Amino acid sequence: MTKRPAGRNRVPAPAYAVVIPTLGRPSLTACLAALAQARGPAPHRIVLVDDRPLTDCAPLPVEIPATLRDRTETVHGYGDGPAAARNAGWRAVDGVPWVVFLDDDVVPGPRWAEDLADDLRAATARTAGVAARISVPLPAGREPTDWERNTAGLATAKWITADMAFRRAALADVGGFDERFRRAFREDADLALRLLDAGWELAQGRRRTTHPVRPADRWVSVRLQAGNADDVLMNRLHGRGWWRRAQAPRGRLPGHLAVTAAAGGALVCAALGRRRAALGLAAGWLAGTAEFAWARIAPGPRTRDEVATMALTSALIPPVATAHWLRGLVRHRGVAPAAVPAGPVPVAAGPRPARERI
Repeated sequence: MTKRPAGRNRVPAPAYAVVIPTLGRPSLTACLAALAQARGPAPHRIVLVDDRPLTDCAPLPVEIPATLRDRTETVHGYGDGPAAARNAGWRAVDGVPWVVFLDDDVVPGPRWAEDLADDLRAATARTAGVAARISVPLPAGREPTDWERNTAGLATAKWITADMAFRRAALADVGGFDERFRRAFREDADLALRLLDAGWELAQGRRRTTHPVRPADRWVSVRLQAGNADDVLMNRLHGRGWWRRAQAPRGRLPGHLAVTAAAGGALVCAALGRRRAALGLAAGWLAGTAEFAWARIAPGPRTRDEVATMALTSALIPPVATAHWLRGLVRHRGVAPAAVPAGPVPVAAGPRPARERI
């Protein structure tokens, strides 16, 4: 049994606010319910950042627990993605020393607030952030699907904002999240590296949060390839060694580029009448695609639907990943580390002005 720190009740817990960017998913109600039930000091404020498009005028479809209503407010995002939404959230809680970012689909544990208080008490003056311990429940009685394994990777990911507490002064020091990251991908690693470069420290906490596997259609893995453009931005900002510093998996982009090149070359050779070269390149494409598909099928449940999904998406992923990588090269061609010495594009210290939904 883990020993609790002596004197935990004698040392006041630092005040904290909770910021939850949301698109109004049903899981937000479950997240807030778990937050209300967690034992320990309650958040000073809760800020829900409504990041739906400004054309969506409907109220957030959420049930806020009675014990949290007097400290919960909603601010409007701009539909610019989670990085911008989190910036809007933490800038709205001036005067609170710590800001805890939660995703709207996580479930804080029963001792979450109590353990968070311990995490913040243990922080040194140079601690910029304290990560939670994330668990991803997987189905019993069968092997996980490719999507379930992908989500399970959050349990070992570093500094993910599914549940991450940041010192507000540290966020202000580096300018917060870089809003050029428009998706829920790499914006957390970018912030962590900038904080470390600025002399801050990051710590692992003890609080526990569950991240359920949310439902997804069979094409989700293809859509996720948009992250290859964000990796180009990370390369521009932090150099090619950022993978090791952020302890992030390297991914299969080199293989995807080779498989896509083989497919393109086969088509060109066929059009030029070079049949032997076309067949050789086509064989290379087929072998690469088959290897990729089997690497995803082998550890899974191998049901008919899963095998069909892996076969289809394994053929599509390499060219889609390549297209997003090329898009990133074009879009971020002018970005250099010198352009953002201590943080992203300079921003004002206060919250962004409200904008009416239309």
